[in-house]
Amino acid sequence: MTTDELIIRALEEDLGDGDHTTLATLTGKKTGRAKLLVKEEGIICGTDIAEKVFHRIDPSLQISSFISDGTRVRKGDIVFTVTGNKASILSSERLVLNFMQRLSGIATVTARIVKKLEGLHTRVLDTRKTTPLLRALEKYAVVTGGGGNHRMGLYDMILIKDNHVDFAGGIGPAIDAVHQYLDRTGKKLKVEIEVRNLDELKRVLEHGKVDRIMLDNFTPGLLKEAVAFIDRKYETEASGGITEMNIREYAETGVDFISIGALTTQVRNLDLSLKAM
Repeated sequence: MTTDELIIRALEEDLGDGDHTTLATLTGKKTGRAKLLVKEEGIICGTDIAEKVFHRIDPSLQISSFISDGTRVRKGDIVFTVTGNKASILSSERLVLNFMQRLSGIATVTARIVKKLEGLHTRVLDTRKTTPLLRALEKYAVVTGGGGNHRMGLYDMILIKDNHVDFAGGIGPAIDAVHQYLDRTGKKLKVEIEVRNLDELKRVLEHGKVDRIMLDNFTPGLLKEAVAFIDRKYETEASGGITEMNIREYAETGVDFISIGALTTQVRNLDLSLKAM
């Protein structure tokens, strides 16, 4: 689904057959102006989609932007102003705020976590734990906050997880089946495999034919041992049990990537408001 299609469906959900409160109460001068006001410190994200929402409602609305995505903002900052038909501004307000507050919240948390890894080579990645239909936007917000994207979906990377291994009959059969599939279909996809302990890791290293190894639910001590054992023969990724409080300890093991579902699942919206001027 494209961003434009998403906006159309979101507006249909919110507007139905019309913004009856605005239609009933709006009188007098039809042209007005409003500002997007920041009410707490964070990283702003979603200005482009806000403009798309305004213009989907009314192409004649004029947006003047002062702050771009990825910028740290503080209480009292004005991100943009919008000028034009008062009814159009009011009917756009909630969807603009819903998008921008959510995306800015994700970017803010991501930036805070990334900052904890200053001086280390480890990169913070998101996961597929996203809001249905909002994945592309939420992953954009992660990048805006300084993080990186893992796979976008099930289609752009092979990730052999524990259930795949168990259902396939083991690590070797699972990896071999993946390569048979790739040869058969002609697809060029990177292969990552999840391991749950050092024994599974040893079997992966003996078998080979992967690009990255995900070390799931390892303690920092075991992770350090595993990373040293892999010795940069493959990319390494840590996941599971990693929080904002302990992420630096995990990163100091030398792991290449740390994936955190909380970037998109445990985020509080950034407080923003659209105020008439």
